[in-house]
Amino acid sequence: MSEKKIFTIYGNPVKHSRSPLMHNHVFKSLGFNGAYTRTLLEDGTQLKANFFSQNLQGANVTIPHKEAAFKACDEVRGFALDVGVVNTLVNENGKLIGYNTDADGFLFAIEKFKNINSILIIGAGGIAKALGKKFKLEGFDVSVLNRSEGNLKYFKKNGFETFTWEACPVKSYDMIVNTTSAGLSDENYPAPLELLSSILEKTSYSADAIYGKMTPFLKLCQQMNITYKDGADMLLGQGVLANNYFTKGAFDLERVQEVMKESFEF
Repeated sequence: MSEKKIFTIYGNPVKHSRSPLMHNHVFKSLGFNGAYTRTLLEDGTQLKANFFSQNLQGANVTIPHKEAAFKACDEVRGFALDVGVVNTLVNENGKLIGYNTDADGFLFAIEKFKNINSILIIGAGGIAKALGKKFKLEGFDVSVLNRSEGNLKYFKKNGFETFTWEACPVKSYDMIVNTTSAGLSDENYPAPLELLSSILEKTSYSADAIYGKMTPFLKLCQQMNITYKDGADMLLGQGVLANNYFTKGAFDLERVQEVMKESFEF
């Protein structure tokens, strides 16, 4: 019997993560000799050392370490190379290889949303960079709203329309996406309530990257009768693609999706 392959998810916080349930269910159901754990990581610069000290074969990375994961890699491939953000790691002959499955996972999540042309992203971290870049590649008109100017430099440099809380005009967007951690372990909104409410009055759809919790942002969207999604479908979409990297393409993607979706009932 082959040696059990160990995987983990890095984050801070990380105890809320459903990734172990998702991947372990796939491993067990499809007969893959693997185990998936959680790793609370406070210092992102220690990611690479921790990865190899645990003798991992792969990992996922969540808030706030996705950009640190990019820097930790020996090689970055595909879309992650364009955006500078990594959420999936693979041990390839002792080298740390990085990928990004977040953006494709999000497109999977919103595929039933219709007639979307303009999108406002709230936040300017790793998820925002990945989604913003992907949305642009797909032909959407993308704007970014963040508390302060600092993290908006990347978006300005890459041709995005950007705003801070203090200088955000109330415009119409087809979809608003929260990529911040607001509401994950608190009851905060991702932007001032008055500003948020004004923008939401002019939108049709909303999505939150956070899953497993009705965040204040989503509660507000519900109160305003806006069609919304939490991050569960995004989590499923990126998880299927990550699992494909972990198992080196051993299983049909549709079968992995079918089995992984079962884990959301646990």
